[in-house]
Amino acid sequence: MSQDKTKQENGSRITSYQWRAGIAAWLGWLFDGLDMHLYTLVAAPYVMQLVGATATSDFIVKEKSSWIQAAFLIGWAVGGGFFGRLGDLIGRSRTLALTILTYACFTGLSSIAQNWWQLLIFRFITALGIGGEWAVGASLLSETWDKRWRPWIAAVLQTGVNIGILFACLTVYLMAGLPPRYVFLVGILPALLVFWIRRKVPEPQEWQQAKSSHKAQPIGDLFRGDVKRITILSLIVCACSLTAWWAFLFWNQQHFRNLAIDAGLDVKSRERLVSAAFFLVIGVSIPGNFFAGYLAKLFGYSRAIVIMFIGFFASMVFTFLIPRSYIELLYWAPAIGFFSGVFALFTMYLPPLFPTLLRTTGAGFCFNIGRISAAFGTVFFGLFSQVGNFRQALFYASFLFIPAIICALLLPEPKDLKQ
Repeated sequence: MSQDKTKQENGSRITSYQWRAGIAAWLGWLFDGLDMHLYTLVAAPYVMQLVGATATSDFIVKEKSSWIQAAFLIGWAVGGGFFGRLGDLIGRSRTLALTILTYACFTGLSSIAQNWWQLLIFRFITALGIGGEWAVGASLLSETWDKRWRPWIAAVLQTGVNIGILFACLTVYLMAGLPPRYVFLVGILPALLVFWIRRKVPEPQEWQQAKSSHKAQPIGDLFRGDVKRITILSLIVCACSLTAWWAFLFWNQQHFRNLAIDAGLDVKSRERLVSAAFFLVIGVSIPGNFFAGYLAKLFGYSRAIVIMFIGFFASMVFTFLIPRSYIELLYWAPAIGFFSGVFALFTMYLPPLFPTLLRTTGAGFCFNIGRISAAFGTVFFGLFSQVGNFRQALFYASFLFIPAIICALLLPEPKDLKQ
């Protein structure tokens, strides 16, 4: 079916091209979630082996695993900017294939690291592809799906990440008795998706028309005119919310592990506990995606983001306000996962804020630059706070949602997202 009919009948009919674009982006995000969180789940035991430490609680393990995670998040930001720009220049479909190939190959290579700095390099390059895939996939769908479907497409797309993370949890759970390096071999699988994308997903007509009739806009245009205000507010929203979220994702696993050690669990039991706890948090985030989409249908994207941020803030504050056992955390932490569904809305909300030929550049830059902040936040909250079991660090991280809420209130509702 021709792309000219992609939004026919006011978007009431879903075309084969929309299905293919949606499946390509969804699978890309699924493997994003798998490849990004394999390390999160095995960081401590793998780095312990690479540095020759005797326990996962040793300071050197905490230090090196933090720097590796920080490098990953910085690579995510750089990849979002680089591949986002490439997506505006050479097309969404081509760039999507390149991002997936990048993160698949270097996740696999993480399994052969011989020391901690080699793993840092492999994770950095992996992150280049993962960061780029978000911006390109988001723009691809915002240019092919009608606005009436976008809140639900955003929710479905985010479930790709969630399910990928659940697969990572399952992989680590099933391979708990094996050396942790072997889990990274599973991350090679996404490379097979590249061939299908190049054959079945052509470039969106909106991009082709803009490319043929306009010159590429320089990156500096993000900080000129009316776009400047959007860029700055979006940067603050993304930086604050992602720093809080990634501080939780990374250090909550170590917090669970330490509490399990204190409770006397053996190595295999506590690693399975960490995987199961993470599985629970991410599993609850799936209905959170659709709740966020429902709020967007009722109140618009910007207000829905504010409501979800308020819930995010409250759930983190109450979870880490007082010391809790690992059993109690199993009941409290899933609420944080539920409100992480707010990130599903970013998929459809951020790209339309920018002009077409700055779309993947702007969305990728703003969303992924937040990971640089998250990288420093991961190191700061883990290393430089006197927190012992990380509870206080996670409690303080929750207050980053306050500036995020204020800036989200100041952001507009894009015209082509209004119902």
